Amino acid sequence: MPNAKLNNYLHLHLLVFIAGFTAILGELISIGSIPLVWYRMLMAGILMFFYLKLVKIDYKISLKTKFKFFVAGIIIALHWITFFEAINQSNVSITLAMFSTGAFFASFIEPMIFKRRIVWYEIIFGIIVILGVFLITQSEIKYINGILLGIASALFSSFFAVLNGMFVRTYRASVISFYEFFSGVIFISIFLLIFKDGFNASFFVLSLNDWIYLFILASICTAYAFIGAVNVMRYLSPYTVVLSYNLEPVYGILLALILFPETETMSVQFYLGAILILSTVLLDGILKNSKRGGKVVSKTNTPKVL
Repeated sequence: MPNAKLNNYLHLHLLVFIAGFTAILGELISIGSIPLVWYRMLMAGILMFFYLKLVKIDYKISLKTKFKFFVAGIIIALHWITFFEAINQSNVSITLAMFSTGAFFASFIEPMIFKRRIVWYEIIFGIIVILGVFLITQSEIKYINGILLGIASALFSSFFAVLNGMFVRTYRASVISFYEFFSGVIFISIFLLIFKDGFNASFFVLSLNDWIYLFILASICTAYAFIGAVNVMRYLSPYTVVLSYNLEPVYGILLALILFPETETMSVQFYLGAILILSTVLLDGILKNSKRGGKVVSKTNTPKVL
């Protein structure tokens, strides 16, 4: 049914737009990256719990599996912390451009995990991505901390995507997310208690705007976005979903330019570097699709959650 396919395709691009909006919320929320991620994972975990109860999904798993999800939860927590801290240290455009390097990392991490050979063009694409990062670094050296944090975020994201690509073969995506979110909360809580001031009164004193933005981040940009992405994959090819999600930084950067023109307008060299990186990511998806006749070679066909 053409209309049903069109509706799912439009829904997919709404989800990609929502993913790009995550970085905008990171700019708007005034609290630090660590408490921001703690609140996001706690609220998203609670919402996911109610979803599991509502649709009557059995979320009981073995202790060994819980440990695996706990490790993945730590990785996504680190991904989000470095992502939002990169925005604090630089801006949305720099962070999203660096986040796009995740495809480069995945092209080397995935063969190690799934024991396949590295494809020749992935090496070439990797060199082009490095060139794009070099151009951005040269033109925006004042944002070097944000650049490094953005690259670290992309690396954590790639590890997380590969792990989730293994988990979804056996477990429901909503169950995986539920345990990962609460694992992240536990990990961050332990970190705060040992290395920071813990949970003092000021930790829970937030402005009304921060509460509103955090709820949007946890509900629409996390719980809904993940459930929606898994749902559209039932009707659209993995290739379409993965390739569309590669447009996420494009939406995010355009949104940032519209909303924060004073801080987000970058040099010509930055945009050349960003175009190199984004074009490489899109071309990589297209080539992988042609290799498998419409199916992505990657085992990590689960969409990213920014």
